[in-house]
Amino acid sequence: MFLKYIKDYFLKRILKNNLQNVKSISSAVSIQTVGVLIDESYFSEKEALKEELKANGILENNIKLVVYRDKLRKNESYSQPTFSIKHLNWKAEITNPVVNDFINEKFDLLISYYDVEKAILLNITHNSKALFKVGFSSIDKRLNHLMINTNAENYKVFVHELFRYLKILNKI
Repeated sequence: MFLKYIKDYFLKRILKNNLQNVKSISSAVSIQTVGVLIDESYFSEKEALKEELKANGILENNIKLVVYRDKLRKNESYSQPTFSIKHLNWKAEITNPVVNDFINEKFDLLISYYDVEKAILLNITHNSKALFKVGFSSIDKRLNHLMINTNAENYKVFVHELFRYLKILNKI
């Protein structure tokens, strides 16, 4: 338990130093591929969120979800790739190959679907190679290109606002 807090502290320190070097990327690419990073501690309706994205014109094959859980159970199987704080080493590097593939994939849009700051989620969002990043306004403003002011339980409002702004920005 105590080691978890120390690991979290070091990760926050590294992330704080890295956030000072954030580059703004402007791209006129149309949104085709979408990566979704979800914190399942506060939001469990992953499939409903995926259906909302599909209803707005994103193909199911182009949506990739990765889910964070506070605690993973050994004997439980998960429908989506799932990770926890255990997949983080002392150098603030993620050891889960699925999550590393997610970070290195060049999505047209990354949706950071969490409204409570957790160091590992912030780290994944920061290191992602996505061209356009969207998240909640309660998260650090330097991470995302577009921030939506709602809470995680209102996924329909979030998706509606997201696609409204994407149309304004000529991304879809």
